[in-house]
Amino acid sequence: MAVAPKMVVGVALGLAWAMVMIPEVAATRWQVGANRGWTTNVSYTIWAQDKLFINGDWLFFVYDRNQMNVLEVNKTDYESCNSDYPLHNWSTGAGRDVVPLNVTRNYYFVSGKGFCYGGMKLAVHVINPPPPPVASPVKSSSPSLYQCNIVLTSLFAVGALWDTLIRFR
Repeated sequence: MAVAPKMVVGVALGLAWAMVMIPEVAATRWQVGANRGWTTNVSYTIWAQDKLFINGDWLFFVYDRNQMNVLEVNKTDYESCNSDYPLHNWSTGAGRDVVPLNVTRNYYFVSGKGFCYGGMKLAVHVINPPPPPVASPVKSSSPSLYQCNIVLTSLFAVGALWDTLIRFR
């Protein structure tokens, strides 16, 4: 079965229109401790202080899997370095663990086996993404070139899809 050229054009125009109309959302993968990773003698409080953690981001822990781990704990256990009752053990055994930050809240992580006392603990506050910027009002009564392009692209896409649907009935 051959694909009609008009159908290909219609699909391409539809995809182009969707790319223009759908806003881009980008999550960040934070490597904890940057190039030093999840290890001793790093201040994770200083590492995290200038970062903005957004709902949908990830924390990427890189560490020696034979010695350390990544445990999510509550605030009390974070402050006292108690790793006896973790909320979640994010250690997969590979030493390269990804934690999704998919809830707006405070997260607390420690490394057990006594490493927390050496500074291996991290607290992050996750917020919702900021709202998109509000468009400023148009001062001119004539449509802008950008608005005309969107309208024309939309019309071509709808026309091509309509033509395709009528031909294949």
